[in-house]
Amino acid sequence: MDWRIPEHDLYLFNQGELVRPWRWLGAHPAGDGTRFAVWAPYARRVSVSGDFNDWKPQRLEPRGTTGVWEGFVRGARKGHHYKYELIDSLGNRREKTDPFAFRMEVRPKTASLVWPLDGHRWNDAAWMERRAEAQAPDRPMRIYEVHLGSWRRGLGYRELATELVDYVAGLGFTHVEFLPVMEHPFDGSWGYQVCGYYAATSRWGTPEELMALVDAFHARGIGVLVDWVPAHFPKDDHGLAAFDGTRLYEHEDPRLGVHKDWDTLIFNYGRPETRNFLAGNALFWLEQYHFDGLRVDAVASMLYRDYSRKEGEWIPNEKGGREDLDAIDFLRGLNDRIHAEAPGAVMIAEESTAFPGCTTPTRIGGLGFDLKWNMGWMHDSLAFLEKDPLYRKYHHDRLTFALYYAFHERYLLPLSHDEVVHLKKSLLAKMPGDAWKKKANLRVLHAWQAAHPGKTLLFMGGELGQWEEWNHDTELDWALLKEPSHAGLRLLVGDLNRLVKELPCLSEMDGDWRGFEWIDFSDVEQSVVSFVRWSADKASGLVFAFNFTPVVRGPYRIGVPRPGRYEEILNTDSACYGGSGVGNMGAVKAEEIGKHERAFSIEFTLPPLAALAFAVPPESTGAPAPPHEGKRKGKRP
Repeated sequence: MDWRIPEHDLYLFNQGELVRPWRWLGAHPAGDGTRFAVWAPYARRVSVSGDFNDWKPQRLEPRGTTGVWEGFVRGARKGHHYKYELIDSLGNRREKTDPFAFRMEVRPKTASLVWPLDGHRWNDAAWMERRAEAQAPDRPMRIYEVHLGSWRRGLGYRELATELVDYVAGLGFTHVEFLPVMEHPFDGSWGYQVCGYYAATSRWGTPEELMALVDAFHARGIGVLVDWVPAHFPKDDHGLAAFDGTRLYEHEDPRLGVHKDWDTLIFNYGRPETRNFLAGNALFWLEQYHFDGLRVDAVASMLYRDYSRKEGEWIPNEKGGREDLDAIDFLRGLNDRIHAEAPGAVMIAEESTAFPGCTTPTRIGGLGFDLKWNMGWMHDSLAFLEKDPLYRKYHHDRLTFALYYAFHERYLLPLSHDEVVHLKKSLLAKMPGDAWKKKANLRVLHAWQAAHPGKTLLFMGGELGQWEEWNHDTELDWALLKEPSHAGLRLLVGDLNRLVKELPCLSEMDGDWRGFEWIDFSDVEQSVVSFVRWSADKASGLVFAFNFTPVVRGPYRIGVPRPGRYEEILNTDSACYGGSGVGNMGAVKAEEIGKHERAFSIEFTLPPLAALAFAVPPESTGAPAPPHEGKRKGKRP
């Protein structure tokens, strides 16, 4: 049996071009034992010890000048614990977990486990075949962001495959996104400080059970995304830090290699083997676990050497600028590789600056991501809604500014976990006014997100109207659903999900200015805005009107694109959502009265702190639009 890594693959690894490094590095059962391989180029000696040899180190052999050490250990089999012992160039002993381990012990224990990933039989061939179409830019994407340990306490991957899948499917989300599921030693990092990049966390079950959870979502037609953290890693002694006694994965100079905000270490993106480790890891989760995309965390911190640093605390690049050219090159290569090797998978950048071309193809100089988080939309929308309605007219531009740049990139609109932690309050608690007004404001926010161009993400609990901000040590406040107003909030989110999935005008043209048309953005005094969302062929269209004050507006008139009957298919003030029930008896008819530079207009009642959506009638006949699932009418005042 030949268990040694082929010379050609070692060469590709050293060049940063080994596409699937996890197939060779790490621990792989074979025959009557397991072959081990680890990269530690500056170590004087490397050994492996574990259950299989009574924790007595067994030496590995170096492979020339490649920096890789390998060996075959008879008797080592699935489930055995192991660690590497490294003697560095100064003779110091270091005990490390395997960077390529597929499973690790649960904190505070730190051993790696021999664990082949062939124990799950996939049943999602139909989903994988149509994934590229389901995740195309013109398709709807409504993401439910989840921290698996605090959605419901006590559930593992196995139980979540029933309860979480049923819940997400019942609400009509198209996707779920997990906060990082890679092994991490500190619960309070929520998974964003990773030590086991290739190991699914054992907190909630086995790798096979995580695969089964993904499989269960796919069976319901729901895509599964996962947060991925290539920007930094923690300093824990058993992890990647100073792995072989040198700064192997990180930079030597702390002005390049230490994140001041998080006291973590920054990857050296200029080192081929480190790039290979990360690029291979991204593909690993897409191929081995069938995830449908990665949300790449903290991209802004990767792009700039002066990120969160004062003058004198960073080193300019070779051109004298502040951009990290190695990181930019890495991200471009990563996105090209993922798009080539995992067709249909989506790459999403959490990028909070105005770095140009984030979603522009790499062939014309962009970074090559499929979507970018629109942090500006999030900050502006929340800042506006946090104002007392009496003063919102002085901040009207917070609502409209995002439309100036909405089509410069392909955007995702996030209401994420980051907005409901660290004393920022929950979405509901951010809102001004009494309890009714707070809930009405949150209903408007949900509708504003769904109506605005862009894909969307909502962190768990936002659909319930939680009063308390998120705490990873507890679960969501499910008892709130006993109150009709909180149940109504969740009902609204489900109805919005269904509208976005049913109506092409709410997804087809998310990245194209021709799919959006202002009606009136200048009614500053009344804090009202109105616009049209169009499908590509303009066969489907919705007229939206938003009232951001607690005053009923009516009769209120806006110009509309066509004659005919405009069916009211959404009213966030409907009683079933917890509203006051003010509305328009289901429909209004356009009149030949000019308004907003249009020949026709409609007159209606605009409920307090509410959003209305009217279906644009077909162009040819002016006949009523067909009814839509989830339609909630309001009564006339």
